[in-house]
Amino acid sequence: MINDILNEADDKMGKSVEATREDFATIRAGRVTPTVFNKLMVDYYGSPTPIQQLATFTSPEPRVITIAPFDQSSMPNIEKAIRDSDLGINPSNDGKVLRAVFPELTEERRKEYIKQAREKAEGGRVAVRQVRQKAKQQLEKLEKDGEVGKDDVTGAEKRLDGLTKKHTDAIDEMLKSKEAELLEV
Repeated sequence: MINDILNEADDKMGKSVEATREDFATIRAGRVTPTVFNKLMVDYYGSPTPIQQLATFTSPEPRVITIAPFDQSSMPNIEKAIRDSDLGINPSNDGKVLRAVFPELTEERRKEYIKQAREKAEGGRVAVRQVRQKAKQQLEKLEKDGEVGKDDVTGAEKRLDGLTKKHTDAIDEMLKSKEAELLEV
């Protein structure tokens, strides 16, 4: 029973770390990659659709991404979604593809991205701690119901704290490498 709770907590914490990693991928540094569009949704025939399902992306230059929609009728909606996003770019439309030219990263913009990365990292750490809290409550309930002894719960809580530390350290490590990547000129 205790192992099930700990395994479930480990799995959920791992998913929180992975979600944080995906959030970090949306913050661009140096060369622009299509991952900056990962969280972007486009209104496609009345339903929000991820932009990756509507177009292909290529990066002919470090600061340029071309977006070729599968369905040309979706181009105005894709263009609007990019323009309205927080990416700070205005794509140009040549009728066949959209060209998104990203500005050179200024010192101010880099600091803004670092701040954004720190917020995303804190969100990930909070998610991990919430999983820990829920698992701890489940362990305490087992003890209260008399299903396991106090020593078992104490040992399980120590293992749970170890899992929490492992996952928060992984997030901290990702943040450190993202900050280094952003500061690299």
